[in-house]
Amino acid sequence: MPETLKTGDFHILLVLAEGPRHGYGIMKEVERESKGEVRLEIGSLYRLLARLLDTGLIEEAEGDERRRFYRISRLGLRVLKSEATRLAELVETFRSRKLLPEGDG
Repeated sequence: MPETLKTGDFHILLVLAEGPRHGYGIMKEVERESKGEVRLEIGSLYRLLARLLDTGLIEEAEGDERRRFYRISRLGLRVLKSEATRLAELVETFRSRKLLPEGDG
């Protein structure tokens, strides 16, 4: 597992930490949560999902017969929390160097 998550992976895991979703739902929620900064195209989304499945960060979840649903795995949740901690430490470094105002997070 890499030391840091790629942007798309991080956002997918973040969305799935809220509960299982199907691919299109993941794509739309990532776009909404990132305020349009992260846009996953359908083709790249399914490549990312396949890789996250292969690495054990997500797993298939029960859904309906029309769509495949995904959920974050225990490993995926540990990796997501680790990445969130790393990012929080970076924010503190930015604040200590006066690169962010105190109230920004």
